[in-house]
Amino acid sequence: MRVFGDTASGNCYKVWLLLSLLGKAHEWVAVDILKGETRSPEFLARNANGKIPLLEYAPGAYLAESNAILHYLAEGSAYLPSDRLAHAQVLQWMFFEQYSHEPYIATLRFYLRYLKDPKGHRAEIDKRRGPGYAALGVMERHLADAPFFVGDVVSIADIALYAYTHVAHEGGFSLDDFPAIRAWLARFAALPGYLPMPHRPE
Repeated sequence: MRVFGDTASGNCYKVWLLLSLLGKAHEWVAVDILKGETRSPEFLARNANGKIPLLEYAPGAYLAESNAILHYLAEGSAYLPSDRLAHAQVLQWMFFEQYSHEPYIATLRFYLRYLKDPKGHRAEIDKRRGPGYAALGVMERHLADAPFFVGDVVSIADIALYAYTHVAHEGGFSLDDFPAIRAWLARFAALPGYLPMPHRPE
């Protein structure tokens, strides 16, 4: 099993983290999106969409999209419930992460941490701030009454949401007013097999 990705990317970190929690052997192939490596002919032959992470689950056979990879890897493990409703609730939160959370929390992190001139994106940054806090508010209300997102144990829904939430401050989001989220982040980071996200040098 090989994974093509950049562990400083939240979407790639999700996969790296789940593999560590599962104790699954794999080869990590570093790909630098800032250097355009996902647009090379060699990479596009593997994934025509030109994005990471990318899982090579068998020789020459690939699966893209971070949450699809999480779902595939977690099948049969404690991180993906077998109960039909709980399974659907995991997917519910993963869809929330991709449509209501990641476009705001992750995008602002990219603008502010990795772009050389974030001022050129000021209007876009300002537009995404409110929806980002709205997503954090949804999470806060849920976590006020629950230790994790589905049931009483961690699942890939938590992994999907943890990746960018725990570095939300890098996108200019303060978690000071979200005590339930902060407590959840601490519970998650205490899991056996947890690995912190590596950071690119400034």
